[in-house]
Amino acid sequence: STCACVEYYGKALESLIKQVKVMSIHGKMKHKRNKIFTEFRKLPGGILACTDVMARGIDIPEVHWVLQYDPPSSASAFVHRCGRTARIGNVGSALVFLLPMEESYVNFLSINQKCPMQEMKPQTNVLDLLPKLKSLALADRAVFEKGMKAFVSYVQAYAKHECNLIFRIKDLDFASLAKGFALLKMPKMPELRGKCFPDFTPVTVNTDSIPFKDKNREKQRQKQLEQQR
Repeated sequence: STCACVEYYGKALESLIKQVKVMSIHGKMKHKRNKIFTEFRKLPGGILACTDVMARGIDIPEVHWVLQYDPPSSASAFVHRCGRTARIGNVGSALVFLLPMEESYVNFLSINQKCPMQEMKPQTNVLDLLPKLKSLALADRAVFEKGMKAFVSYVQAYAKHECNLIFRIKDLDFASLAKGFALLKMPKMPELRGKCFPDFTPVTVNTDSIPFKDKNREKQRQKQLEQQR
């Protein structure tokens, strides 16, 4: 749903999925966007993490799956996203992830976009990759900061969803959401002010001590910390 989510989950997929090329693309990349898109089209196979910037007006041959992790804010964008697969007589699949409280979105799409959907049963024996993602955040400040930014941007995008009768921010389980983002602690943001999260356990590590893996960035950070002291 946001550029920050693409940056974070793109980075996560790169680390968690080996032997598959993972690329990321979003609206803030500007001049880099065309280069990434061209490179991805040439690949024999791969994964592209993207925002709605890839919803329409582009053609990638033989896309087998379109996974919509966040239901798009616009119903027409949903259909255009699905249309990236099964083009010109080919067969493809599209999957959207919904929380139980969001299931009326299925009826909304069938009426609004004449787009019927079938429920896909959850997969069994799914690996829990969140501890690995947490370890990545503890080892590199860049991953930790990307996760925090992604969570904040996700909540803000959810609050602005055009189907706000279905996607109600007051119904969001922030503790479960934070666990799903593999956060080390809850961020400070207006939407969470005054709320308690007994179901979320922050790490005991002082997150200020997490260094950047990039030595130059860490050197710069230490310099700034010294100035603040």
